[in-house]
Amino acid sequence: MPVIKPVYTATSNTPVATGGVITTNVNPTVSRYFATITAGMITTNTTIPAASFADDNDAPIVALPALTVDDYYNVYINGVLQQDALSTLTTASLVLDTTDVSVNVPILLEIANFGNAASTITTQPTISTPTITIIT
Repeated sequence: MPVIKPVYTATSNTPVATGGVITTNVNPTVSRYFATITAGMITTNTTIPAASFADDNDAPIVALPALTVDDYYNVYINGVLQQDALSTLTTASLVLDTTDVSVNVPILLEIANFGNAASTITTQPTISTPTITIIT
């Protein structure tokens, strides 16, 4: 004897969210560091030690900032923005994947940090309840 299965037909509606206010604040911190290429920096690549950089106030630095997932950096060689894949940044140095850089060329390292971004829900949204109607 064949198995008899019940058949149900149903309709439903999806919940709807209305209202609600989300406030997002983004306060990036941008730091710039300046260096000049010397002959000793050019070997199998071009490595610029952190101590070779000065900040916006022309103060020497000891270490470059450690990047977080919210950060990005730009490298300018002689005022020209470089592709991201051509450099590696650590707290100890900036390594350029090239030896085709002349002595006394200026380097600008720009680091943007977006770690200060925050979002808050100031007014909770109203979410409707889904309705499921079974029709037999």
